[in-house]
Amino acid sequence: MKKTLLSLLIISSFFAEAQVKPTPASDRLKSIELRKKLSLESVANKTSFRNIGPSVQSGRVVDIDVNPADPTEFYVAYATGGLWHTVNNGISFSPIFDSEDIIGIGDIAVNWKTKEIWVGTGEVNSSRSTYAGLGVYKSSDNGKTWTWLGLADSHHIGEIKLHSTDPNTAWVAVLGHLYSPNKERGIYKTTDGGKTWKQTLYVDENTGAVDLDINPANSNELYAGMWYRTRKAWDFEESGKSGGIFKSTDGGESWQKISVEGAGFLTGDGVGRIGLAVYPKNPNIVYAVVDNNEKRATSAVATTTDTSAYTLNTFQGITKEQFAALDNKKLNAFLRSPRYRLPAQYTAESIKEGVASNKYAPNVIWDYLYDANTALLTGTVKGCELYRSDDAGKTWKKTHTDPINIYSSYGYYFGKVFVSPMDENKVVLTGVDLLMSTDGGKKFKSINGPSVHSDHHSFWFSNVKDNHVINGNDGGLNMSYDAGKNWSKLNSPSVGQFYAIEVDMAVPYNVYGGLQDNGTWYGSSKNMEDNGWHGSGNYAYKSINGGDGMQVQVDWRDNRTVYSGSQFGNYNRQVIGASASGRGPRGSSVKPNRALGESALRFNWQSPILLSRHNQDVFYFGSNKFHRSFSKGDSLVAMSGDLTTNPTQGDVPFGTLSTMSESPMRFGLIYTGSDDGLIHVTKDGGYSWNNINGKLPKGLYVSRVVASKFKESRVYVTLNGYRNDYFNALVYVSDDYGTTWKQIAKDLPYESVNVLREDPTNENILYIGTDGGLYVSMNGGNSCMMWNKGLPYSIPVHDIAIHPRDNEIVLGTHGRSLYVAGLGEIQKAAK
Repeated sequence: MKKTLLSLLIISSFFAEAQVKPTPASDRLKSIELRKKLSLESVANKTSFRNIGPSVQSGRVVDIDVNPADPTEFYVAYATGGLWHTVNNGISFSPIFDSEDIIGIGDIAVNWKTKEIWVGTGEVNSSRSTYAGLGVYKSSDNGKTWTWLGLADSHHIGEIKLHSTDPNTAWVAVLGHLYSPNKERGIYKTTDGGKTWKQTLYVDENTGAVDLDINPANSNELYAGMWYRTRKAWDFEESGKSGGIFKSTDGGESWQKISVEGAGFLTGDGVGRIGLAVYPKNPNIVYAVVDNNEKRATSAVATTTDTSAYTLNTFQGITKEQFAALDNKKLNAFLRSPRYRLPAQYTAESIKEGVASNKYAPNVIWDYLYDANTALLTGTVKGCELYRSDDAGKTWKKTHTDPINIYSSYGYYFGKVFVSPMDENKVVLTGVDLLMSTDGGKKFKSINGPSVHSDHHSFWFSNVKDNHVINGNDGGLNMSYDAGKNWSKLNSPSVGQFYAIEVDMAVPYNVYGGLQDNGTWYGSSKNMEDNGWHGSGNYAYKSINGGDGMQVQVDWRDNRTVYSGSQFGNYNRQVIGASASGRGPRGSSVKPNRALGESALRFNWQSPILLSRHNQDVFYFGSNKFHRSFSKGDSLVAMSGDLTTNPTQGDVPFGTLSTMSESPMRFGLIYTGSDDGLIHVTKDGGYSWNNINGKLPKGLYVSRVVASKFKESRVYVTLNGYRNDYFNALVYVSDDYGTTWKQIAKDLPYESVNVLREDPTNENILYIGTDGGLYVSMNGGNSCMMWNKGLPYSIPVHDIAIHPRDNEIVLGTHGRSLYVAGLGEIQKAAK
């Protein structure tokens, strides 16, 4: 075991939770004015960014609103990509919300009679990349100008409903904070066009309104879905008995809970996210979908009499005697299966011998293979259930007997139901799959076509021909005219949600990046988006891998050897173009393994990987430990003990490394940062480590640690309080290897900081990416200015890559894909 210098204080769980409070809405509103000042006074804005795509894949759609008189006109809202308008049936779109102070959207509502657009900011899907909004906005000129209508502390808005005849009356379903309790939750009503709001339904500080529907023939009758959920960095509580369905019969002035005992709807601690749909032709018919978090009955452990193949669940809770009775042939088939593929030294015979001799616990295979990704995909909750009421919510009946199985353990991400305006029995449910029922929810079939991405969030039925439908999902927008038998793809906007990016040294150079639920792609930095590629079929960007795309590293010696992968450390190494198709093979896994029976490694959603630029055969990997390979990721060795606080675990991986950086000036001088707030340094390639937190704020996510290219002892750190609803911008520098720290960039707005990069030629120029945009300091962090020319006014910048040869900056944004700009003018201005 390599030596790790950690004090008892640091390894305690004291630092597991940051000692900060949520940022008040008043402070966030003050930041709006500060951001305007930093933009107007910016000399950096002499240079404009250009978007380089990609658009072949898209970002998460949260809502669609279609003109009932002309369905070729509609609006599409993206979780972090803004609001887009089309008048040609989706052939092209125009952004109409890019000038506002927030770009993340939860829901939209359009009064097609008055042409007023209402936008509720901050989506309710409650994922790792769900950004807090600033309330409600309204436009009466198709987005040329917007008026802010308040509810700044709402953070996440699930639905907006408009009165059928009174344009000044509207209701908003407010879910509230994601990571902290707050009182601005529930249903809010306005009768003066949004000038003032009245909270008419409130349950408690952890139960918010996630959905809302209205009787289109009687605006006094409304239904609200209330959802109890709490989320911490390490744990997600997805359900609670305070959730349920509420109804108002007086225009939302008062509410009664109608999902009570005896009514037929789910009650108790298992009540998760709820979605609602009123059938327009007969408003007594109401559908409600719920994420039932009650546990399923577990199946019996497999024995030698089983004829089926073993699954991972076979080994959960297995006894010593049951393990001895397992069939060796089936056990070896499981061990060698492509999904699990245990190291070759582990065979049925050797593991059985280990269990028999008490070297291994009987559940050793379960412990070895069960990780965060497995938990995500193999949940034991009942999940999606659909209920129907035929008496306006008085009584409910579950529509189906068979499980629906479209949520797994993350129903919090979906939870919507849609009913055809023409057929009470034609119902659509959104989840991992897209399901349609034509018999009132008794049976469902998938309508997810080959051109349709998974993970669905929004749906629209035509009120004239209900086979004409539109679907919004994590991959963008699709349209069908035959109820899902055939789909077109409407992805011209560049609204990809990048987590991380990298560049190579090709001419012209390529940009690589991992995207939320859209895999990893690469393409030319000179790309100019147009539709011409449809004629040739040769798009500028190529796919490397699927899943949720995460970090990427490229060997600059050949610009073809790429390290990439998906969530929780599932990375591989491959050579681009190694196959005739132009796409390389799956490649070799570079995920660290441990010996059977050893403590599990913990992996961040976006596990950090790093190629040493001193020797690009040297590859580093961060779990909760630091791993090193001298052979391009083969035979990784743990070079540290646990570099986190080793906190108590919930159902979200926590206590993981989140960032790594090696000094460009010295091989083996490496820094690590963790999601629970620890920072470490090694000066000997990982053989010894020192904690360097010093007097930095405790317990915050270390979003970046950056070793300077100008001075060996200089290092930068950015801390991110997003997982505490704490949005203060925290940037620090040390000139003595982290022994002491100085806060810089103190004039940044209240926006969580994601990334910092140094300029390639001037040590005083720093580029800082936040959840609100890009900032530049020309004086080492003493002051900052905004650089947003060519960008939406507010866009999360998740990663920055600097190309030293071409002197360009590349932004990986979480919602508007990739942008490139030259650095020459800024460098001149800084002299």
